[in-house]
Amino acid sequence: MAMTWEQVVAVATELPGVEEGTWWRTPGLKVGGKGFARLRVEAEGGLALLCEPAEKEALLASGDPVFYTTPHYDGHPFILIDLTAVDPEQLAELIDSAWWWRAPARMRRERQGA
Repeated sequence: MAMTWEQVVAVATELPGVEEGTWWRTPGLKVGGKGFARLRVEAEGGLALLCEPAEKEALLASGDPVFYTTPHYDGHPFILIDLTAVDPEQLAELIDSAWWWRAPARMRRERQGA
């Protein structure tokens, strides 16, 4: 099932403190003023999403063509995602994970109820 940027924004803005804006002159999402996702307008397109390096490796090793990278992102904690083919539930989990990785400690504690 295809996902649109608007659907990505709807999923992400359910999380505390997420703001839609621009990042690297493209539509992006930030939490605590720090970017964790952006819609790529480059030739390869897709969504660039913050991702723990081990998870990035596992997603790429899975062979699923939904997940890819480019030389620009090699060595960086971002996975590229084909929005036209990604499973919405899996993307929601990845967005949540990106939020946890980027959100300020105070927001993470508040979300945990601590």
